[in-house]
Amino acid sequence: METLSEQRCHGGVQGFYRHASQETGTPMGFGVYLPPAAQQGSVPVVYFLAGLTCTEETATIKAGAQGHASRLGLALVMPDTSPRGASIAGEDDDWDFGTGAGFYLNAIRQPWSAHYRMYAWVTGELRALVASRFPVRDDATGVCGHSMGGHGALTIALKNPDAWRTVSAFAPICAPMQCPWGEKAFSGYLGDDRAAWAEYDATALVRSGARCSPILVDQGEDDQFLDAQLHPHLFEEACAQAGQPLELRRHPGYDHSYWFIQTFIADHLEHHARRLAG
Repeated sequence: METLSEQRCHGGVQGFYRHASQETGTPMGFGVYLPPAAQQGSVPVVYFLAGLTCTEETATIKAGAQGHASRLGLALVMPDTSPRGASIAGEDDDWDFGTGAGFYLNAIRQPWSAHYRMYAWVTGELRALVASRFPVRDDATGVCGHSMGGHGALTIALKNPDAWRTVSAFAPICAPMQCPWGEKAFSGYLGDDRAAWAEYDATALVRSGARCSPILVDQGEDDQFLDAQLHPHLFEEACAQAGQPLELRRHPGYDHSYWFIQTFIADHLEHHARRLAG
């Protein structure tokens, strides 16, 4: 692991790091924020998964999370959103597929399957690396995300409820099998088998019996992607029918931006801190 930078922030340390990933076959970047409490011992940790076109710097810089994490004694991990420089033809052609658009899945379609293994990287390799190199409690780990990252957070928690003890999301892609972003990504990475798609669709997972800890979702009602891409109502219906605890908060006037995330990030970190403190 290579340390790229470390700076003091809200009494703790914000760092950026890189390592050679065996899962993706590329160098992978990530940020880690350690609160002041980490100087005395291991602390709970929340992974924040960013959305389309983002990097490990996006949420780190724009979400305004570190001050709240410092107060709550939470570490934060901000992974990149895809492999970089995999030398796959066409990976940089579109903003919503390829570079910056890994969709937190393990690709099975060539040539993407050799490198686009974001699910395995986040849930396995990166988590093990963070637990071995930083003072975090691996038994007290939560996941949060925005948009594509919200999709990733929901699916990771639903598929691994014991390992990822808390979950929340901002404007997540709730039913990717039923929206243009998801259809494009899933067909490109996974092929035509819709059963493979369902393994990475939060609404489909809940309908098939997957469960996790209580979910917090915030959605702006002026989000430009709400009607065509996000479909929180489908996830809400599935959770209600299945008895999966969900608090879906709708906010008039808020859009898809990090101004929206800044406004409610404290609520999300408090949601995680309450459940990870035990």
